[in-house]
Amino acid sequence: MAQAAARHILVSTEEQCNDLKQQIADGADFAELAKQHSSCPSGKQGGALGTFGPGQMVKEFDDVVFSAPVGEVQGPVKTQFGYHLVEVTMRNN
Repeated sequence: MAQAAARHILVSTEEQCNDLKQQIADGADFAELAKQHSSCPSGKQGGALGTFGPGQMVKEFDDVVFSAPVGEVQGPVKTQFGYHLVEVTMRNN
């Protein structure tokens, strides 16, 4: 069964999500931004969500994690929780 590991930053607005994505593109550290800005408890761990399989996360999140290139920041991804920046850190099929 496929497994993936990912980290994310959860914020309430698309604008903030895009701003953080630009900061990462400009060299800011993903984990530090997660600690400072993410409203998810995982922010304390730099946004790390651990390892999970398909169907364990909400569909919009799942779709990105199991299709996006590993190591590339994706987003904004809108879910019922808010807007996410997502980086797949590992995936096996």
